[in-house]
Amino acid sequence: MRTNQDYKNAALDALRGNWAPFVIGTLVFAVIALVCSGGNAAPQFIQPSAGSGTGLILGLCSISFLLTLFVVNPMIVGYDNAMRVFREKGDADFLHNMFQFATSNYLHKVLGMFLMELKITLWTFLFVIPGIIMSFAYAMTPYILEEHPEIGAWEASTRSREMMKGHKFDLFWLYLSFIGWVILCILTFGIGLLWLSPYISAAEIGFYNDLKAEQGEPAVTP
Repeated sequence: MRTNQDYKNAALDALRGNWAPFVIGTLVFAVIALVCSGGNAAPQFIQPSAGSGTGLILGLCSISFLLTLFVVNPMIVGYDNAMRVFREKGDADFLHNMFQFATSNYLHKVLGMFLMELKITLWTFLFVIPGIIMSFAYAMTPYILEEHPEIGAWEASTRSREMMKGHKFDLFWLYLSFIGWVILCILTFGIGLLWLSPYISAAEIGFYNDLKAEQGEPAVTP
Protein backbone atom coordinates (compact mmCIF):
# COMPACT_ATOMS: atom_id res chain seq x y z
CA MET A 1 0.00 0.00 0.00
CA ARG A 2 1.22 3.48 -0.79
CA THR A 3 1.17 6.48 1.53
CA ASN A 4 -1.79 8.84 1.85
CA GLN A 5 0.20 11.56 0.16
CA ASP A 6 0.91 9.25 -2.78
CA TYR A 7 -2.81 8.62 -3.24
CA LYS A 8 -3.63 12.32 -2.95
CA ASN A 9 -0.88 13.43 -5.32
CA ALA A 10 -1.95 10.88 -7.93
CA ALA A 11 -5.57 12.01 -7.58
CA LEU A 12 -4.68 15.67 -8.06
CA ASP A 13 -2.48 14.86 -11.05
CA ALA A 14 -5.35 12.98 -12.69
CA LEU A 15 -7.94 15.70 -11.98
CA ARG A 16 -5.73 18.59 -13.07
CA GLY A 17 -7.31 20.03 -16.19
CA ASN A 18 -10.32 17.71 -15.82
CA TRP A 19 -12.21 19.28 -12.91
CA ALA A 20 -15.27 20.55 -14.80
CA PRO A 21 -17.03 17.22 -15.56
CA PHE A 22 -16.45 15.99 -12.02
CA VAL A 23 -17.69 19.16 -10.34
CA ILE A 24 -20.81 19.11 -12.54
CA GLY A 25 -21.34 15.40 -11.90
CA THR A 26 -20.94 15.90 -8.16
CA LEU A 27 -23.47 18.74 -8.24
CA VAL A 28 -25.99 16.57 -10.10
CA PHE A 29 -25.46 13.71 -7.64
CA ALA A 30 -25.80 16.07 -4.67
CA VAL A 31 -29.08 17.52 -5.96
CA ILE A 32 -30.51 14.04 -6.54
CA ALA A 33 -29.43 12.87 -3.08
CA LEU A 34 -30.79 16.02 -1.44
CA VAL A 35 -34.17 15.71 -3.12
CA CYS A 36 -34.46 12.01 -2.28
CA SER A 37 -33.42 12.38 1.35
CA GLY A 38 -35.78 15.31 1.75
CA GLY A 39 -38.87 13.10 1.33
CA ASN A 40 -40.36 15.64 -1.04
CA ALA A 41 -43.08 13.38 -2.41
CA ALA A 42 -46.44 14.96 -2.98
CA PRO A 43 -48.89 14.78 -0.06
CA GLN A 44 -51.36 12.71 -2.07
CA PHE A 45 -49.06 9.71 -1.69
CA ILE A 46 -49.80 9.74 2.03
CA GLN A 47 -53.09 8.23 3.10
CA PRO A 48 -55.55 10.90 4.31
CA SER A 49 -56.34 8.65 7.26
CA ALA A 50 -52.79 9.25 8.44
CA GLY A 51 -53.85 12.83 9.07
CA SER A 52 -51.79 13.26 12.23
CA GLY A 53 -48.33 14.79 12.21
CA THR A 54 -46.90 11.39 13.12
CA GLY A 55 -48.54 9.80 10.09
CA LEU A 56 -47.18 12.53 7.86
CA ILE A 57 -43.66 12.10 9.20
CA LEU A 58 -43.81 8.32 8.84
CA GLY A 59 -45.11 8.65 5.30
CA LEU A 60 -42.36 11.06 4.32
CA CYS A 61 -39.71 8.88 5.96
CA SER A 62 -40.99 5.83 4.08
CA ILE A 63 -40.86 7.68 0.77
CA SER A 64 -37.38 8.98 1.57
CA PHE A 65 -36.22 5.44 2.41
CA LEU A 66 -37.54 4.07 -0.89
CA LEU A 67 -35.97 6.90 -2.88
CA THR A 68 -32.65 6.31 -1.15
CA LEU A 69 -32.89 2.57 -1.78
CA PHE A 70 -33.86 2.75 -5.44
CA VAL A 71 -32.24 6.02 -6.55
CA VAL A 72 -29.45 7.24 -4.28
CA ASN A 73 -27.76 3.90 -3.60
CA PRO A 74 -27.39 2.94 -7.28
CA MET A 75 -26.14 6.48 -7.91
CA ILE A 76 -23.41 5.90 -5.32
CA VAL A 77 -22.32 2.85 -7.30
CA GLY A 78 -22.45 4.95 -10.45
CA TYR A 79 -20.44 7.81 -8.96
CA ASP A 80 -17.71 5.58 -7.57
CA ASN A 81 -17.30 3.54 -10.74
CA ALA A 82 -17.42 6.56 -13.05
CA MET A 83 -14.41 7.84 -11.11
CA ARG A 84 -12.81 4.38 -11.32
CA VAL A 85 -12.96 4.22 -15.13
CA PHE A 86 -11.57 7.74 -15.30
CA ARG A 87 -8.59 6.81 -13.13
CA GLU A 88 -8.02 3.50 -14.87
CA LYS A 89 -8.88 4.34 -18.49
CA GLY A 90 -8.87 8.14 -18.69
CA ASP A 91 -12.59 8.25 -19.57
CA ALA A 92 -13.68 11.69 -18.31
CA ASP A 93 -17.32 11.47 -19.50
CA PHE A 94 -18.25 11.39 -15.84
CA LEU A 95 -21.93 12.32 -15.93
CA HIS A 96 -22.78 9.80 -18.66
CA ASN A 97 -20.78 7.05 -16.99
CA MET A 98 -22.31 7.76 -13.58
CA PHE A 99 -25.84 7.19 -14.88
CA GLN A 100 -24.77 4.23 -17.00
CA PHE A 101 -23.17 2.42 -14.06
CA ALA A 102 -26.11 3.34 -11.81
CA THR A 103 -28.69 1.79 -14.14
CA SER A 104 -26.89 -1.24 -15.59
CA ASN A 105 -27.55 -4.49 -13.71
CA TYR A 106 -29.80 -2.24 -11.64
CA LEU A 107 -31.60 -4.61 -9.26
CA HIS A 108 -28.37 -6.39 -8.38
CA LYS A 109 -26.87 -3.07 -7.27
CA VAL A 110 -29.99 -2.03 -5.38
CA LEU A 111 -29.98 -5.32 -3.47
CA GLY A 112 -26.22 -5.31 -2.93
CA MET A 113 -26.20 -1.80 -1.45
CA PHE A 114 -29.26 -2.57 0.67
CA LEU A 115 -27.62 -5.68 2.12
CA MET A 116 -24.41 -3.76 2.78
CA GLU A 117 -26.31 -1.10 4.71
CA LEU A 118 -28.33 -3.77 6.52
CA LYS A 119 -25.12 -5.42 7.72
CA ILE A 120 -23.75 -2.09 8.95
CA THR A 121 -27.03 -1.35 10.73
CA LEU A 122 -27.02 -4.73 12.47
CA TRP A 123 -23.43 -4.16 13.63
CA THR A 124 -24.45 -0.71 14.87
CA PHE A 125 -27.17 -2.30 17.01
CA LEU A 126 -24.39 -4.05 18.93
CA PHE A 127 -22.73 -0.70 19.59
CA VAL A 128 -21.90 2.39 17.57
CA ILE A 129 -18.17 1.67 17.28
CA PRO A 130 -18.57 -1.78 15.61
CA GLY A 131 -20.93 -0.17 13.11
CA ILE A 132 -18.37 2.49 12.23
CA ILE A 133 -15.62 -0.11 11.88
CA MET A 134 -17.75 -2.27 9.61
CA SER A 135 -18.65 0.71 7.44
CA PHE A 136 -14.96 0.80 6.52
CA ALA A 137 -14.92 -2.97 6.04
CA TYR A 138 -17.73 -2.75 3.49
CA ALA A 139 -16.49 0.44 1.78
CA MET A 140 -15.36 -1.33 -1.41
CA THR A 141 -18.79 -2.88 -2.07
CA PRO A 142 -19.85 -0.35 -4.77
CA TYR A 143 -16.78 -1.18 -6.85
CA ILE A 144 -17.22 -4.93 -6.42
CA LEU A 145 -20.89 -4.78 -7.44
CA GLU A 146 -19.86 -3.25 -10.76
CA GLU A 147 -16.63 -5.13 -11.45
CA HIS A 148 -17.91 -8.55 -10.36
CA PRO A 149 -21.56 -8.93 -11.39
CA GLU A 150 -21.12 -12.70 -11.13
CA ILE A 151 -20.83 -12.36 -7.35
CA GLY A 152 -24.09 -12.49 -5.42
CA ALA A 153 -25.44 -9.33 -3.79
CA TRP A 154 -24.71 -10.67 -0.29
CA GLU A 155 -21.25 -11.90 -1.22
CA ALA A 156 -20.21 -8.50 -2.67
CA SER A 157 -20.02 -6.88 0.76
CA THR A 158 -18.42 -10.04 2.16
CA ARG A 159 -15.70 -9.76 -0.51
CA SER A 160 -15.15 -6.14 0.52
CA ARG A 161 -14.77 -7.17 4.16
CA GLU A 162 -12.18 -9.76 3.18
CA MET A 163 -10.25 -7.25 1.06
CA MET A 164 -10.24 -4.72 3.90
CA LYS A 165 -8.80 -7.06 6.54
CA GLY A 166 -5.88 -5.21 8.07
CA HIS A 167 -6.65 -2.06 6.05
CA LYS A 168 -9.70 -0.52 7.73
CA PHE A 169 -7.57 1.89 9.74
CA ASP A 170 -5.58 2.70 6.59
CA LEU A 171 -8.75 3.86 4.85
CA PHE A 172 -9.85 5.78 7.95
CA TRP A 173 -6.45 7.48 8.02
CA LEU A 174 -6.75 8.37 4.33
CA TYR A 175 -10.15 9.98 4.93
CA LEU A 176 -8.85 11.77 8.01
CA SER A 177 -6.02 13.31 5.99
CA PHE A 178 -8.65 15.43 4.21
CA ILE A 179 -9.88 17.04 7.44
CA GLY A 180 -8.31 20.40 6.62
CA TRP A 181 -10.16 20.50 3.31
CA VAL A 182 -13.39 19.53 5.07
CA ILE A 183 -13.02 22.53 7.38
CA LEU A 184 -12.48 24.80 4.37
CA CYS A 185 -15.63 23.36 2.79
CA ILE A 186 -17.60 24.21 5.92
CA LEU A 187 -16.33 27.79 5.66
CA THR A 188 -17.62 27.91 2.06
CA PHE A 189 -21.06 26.70 3.21
CA GLY A 190 -20.48 23.33 1.54
CA ILE A 191 -19.71 24.68 -1.94
CA GLY A 192 -16.15 23.38 -1.69
CA LEU A 193 -17.50 19.82 -1.49
CA LEU A 194 -18.09 19.97 -5.23
CA TRP A 195 -14.30 19.83 -5.58
CA LEU A 196 -13.45 17.86 -2.45
CA SER A 197 -15.74 14.91 -3.18
CA PRO A 198 -14.08 14.07 -6.54
CA TYR A 199 -10.67 14.57 -4.90
CA ILE A 200 -11.43 12.06 -2.14
CA SER A 201 -13.06 9.63 -4.58
CA ALA A 202 -10.08 9.78 -6.94
CA ALA A 203 -7.70 9.08 -4.05
CA GLU A 204 -9.84 6.18 -2.88
CA ILE A 205 -9.56 4.55 -6.32
CA GLY A 206 -5.80 4.30 -5.86
CA PHE A 207 -6.38 2.65 -2.49
CA TYR A 208 -8.89 0.22 -4.00
CA ASN A 209 -6.57 -0.77 -6.82
CA ASP A 210 -3.75 -1.44 -4.37
CA LEU A 211 -6.12 -3.71 -2.46
CA LYS A 212 -6.93 -5.57 -5.68
CA ALA A 213 -3.25 -6.00 -6.46
CA GLU A 214 -2.71 -7.34 -2.94
CA GLN A 215 -5.48 -9.88 -3.59
CA GLY A 216 -3.74 -11.05 -6.75
CA GLU A 217 -5.92 -9.22 -9.27
CA PRO A 218 -4.18 -7.47 -12.19
CA ALA A 219 -2.41 -4.42 -10.84
CA VAL A 220 -3.64 -0.98 -11.88
CA THR A 221 -1.78 2.03 -10.54
CA PRO A 222 -3.91 5.10 -11.31
